[in-house]
Amino acid sequence: TILAWMGLEISTIAILPLMTQQHHPRAIEAATKYFLTQATAAAVILFASTANAWALGDWNISQTSHPLAVTIILLALALKIGLAPMHLWLPEVLQGLDLTTGLILSTWQKLAPFALIYQIAPHTNPTLLISLGVLSALVGGWGGLNQTQLRKLMAFSTIGHWGWVIIILHFSPSLALLNVVIYIAMTTAMFLSLKGMAATKINSLAMAWPKAPILTLLAMLCLLSLGGLPPLTGFMPKWLILQELMKQDLTVVAVTMAMSALLSLFFYLR
Repeated sequence: TILAWMGLEISTIAILPLMTQQHHPRAIEAATKYFLTQATAAAVILFASTANAWALGDWNISQTSHPLAVTIILLALALKIGLAPMHLWLPEVLQGLDLTTGLILSTWQKLAPFALIYQIAPHTNPTLLISLGVLSALVGGWGGLNQTQLRKLMAFSTIGHWGWVIIILHFSPSLALLNVVIYIAMTTAMFLSLKGMAATKINSLAMAWPKAPILTLLAMLCLLSLGGLPPLTGFMPKWLILQELMKQDLTVVAVTMAMSALLSLFFYLR
């Protein structure tokens, strides 16, 4: 547990200089919000692990079996990743950063908390994971609807995608890993396309076509793939996850997830 906590803290501290390299009030504000959120989550993880060790005498985070401790650790890691309902920091932080740092925050910084969630998922309550997943997918869909800022749009897209990852983690961890790999590939392509066009607002994308037609086309395909439109790559994990949810007799959950995908597809198409 101590090593896991140290790793999370080191990764938090390592990205702060990248966030503050632009001496701009928004960047400093984003870094401060990010630091406070991550430090709170790390402190809660340490508290829950201590409670688990107090109750069961075991410090190993992957063997955490006290129900309350596991739930608290899961919620703290959800705060670190930015799952709903602990997602409110993510759009604000991402909006204050440049696209390269935003890319690191959306992909690399999520891997450490995800690795810990992956380890404790077998001991957690499946209902809690499903609730976090459904809520994140819905918030990711609803939140992006009225956004004109591309970075905020990508933040809500991130929240939605991690909802899909979390919901399937208990039933099929390999499928969750596949989803993470595809999400990272698509998000990287999207952020690099936006960086190439120097686009931060939706209307700047609309004006990018005469300047860089091929890049704009690629960005459009990336967006549709993120939305999960067949026959693009992003459709595959969503389809497999819905199939697995149906096998587990979670029909209502599967329908809700499909509806949330439609919501996010709407704003990607726009």
